[in-house]
Amino acid sequence: MKVHIIVDSTVDLLPEVKARTTVVPLTVHFGEEEYVDGVTITHQQFYEKLVETDLLPRTSQANPDTFASVFEKITAAGDSAVVITVSSSFSGTYQSAIIAAVDYDNVHVVDSRTVAIGAGILAKMALEMADLGFDAPTIAQTLDEEKKKIRIVALVDTLEYLKKGGRISKTVAIAGSLLNIKPVLSVADGEIALLGKARGSKQGNNLLVTEIEKCGGVDFTRPVLLGYTGLSDLLLQKYVADSAHIWEESVRELEMTIIGSVIGTHVGPSAIAVAFFAK
Repeated sequence: MKVHIIVDSTVDLLPEVKARTTVVPLTVHFGEEEYVDGVTITHQQFYEKLVETDLLPRTSQANPDTFASVFEKITAAGDSAVVITVSSSFSGTYQSAIIAAVDYDNVHVVDSRTVAIGAGILAKMALEMADLGFDAPTIAQTLDEEKKKIRIVALVDTLEYLKKGGRISKTVAIAGSLLNIKPVLSVADGEIALLGKARGSKQGNNLLVTEIEKCGGVDFTRPVLLGYTGLSDLLLQKYVADSAHIWEESVRELEMTIIGSVIGTHVGPSAIAVAFFAK
């Protein structure tokens, strides 16, 4: 019996890794225009529209029927599944998956308690466990424990998108916008926190390194993934160069990917982030 790894479209992975999962898409709205995330709009097209329009996009969670149709196909073949969703703190997608899974004993839903590349490294761990022959209940139970160690640290260009999307308070947004600084954020256990403020990307990169060190460093025996929003990865490449001492003795090559439309809606372009398991 094969174990399928199902993710929603907010879960960011390298394309060749994501191709090994089954993706349940969310939707993105620009005014009256509706797009299926990753299906009728690519990430590149999304960021082109984001920078060209004054409209703040809206996002909609995946619904139970969409999940149920996927579960039906998998279970009809006699297989099982582990479902990994964006944190229930940020979206109702997890609840949709739970509702759909009620009728399926061999479908196990995991609330990642994180987002984007954070959920991505959890999904990669799930794929690795499935390759090693672990069954779905064991994988889901392990993910529920290991997700507590996941950290995302991110440097964003502005907090305006998070404020407009209702993901942070107005007070935090104002604090982060003073003096034209670049806010440094963390995501851990479903919560977004403002860690610090930096003037310019170089100081911001240094602050990202400091925050990684505060976590006790990166567990390089587990997946690590870097991501960026917008039309260019130049800021991320600069960060990798500035923080080479963290990675160079532990990994041959860092995995990097563009962060998708739904999360890009809430953080805006020109953000960079690192997702890892803390030691």
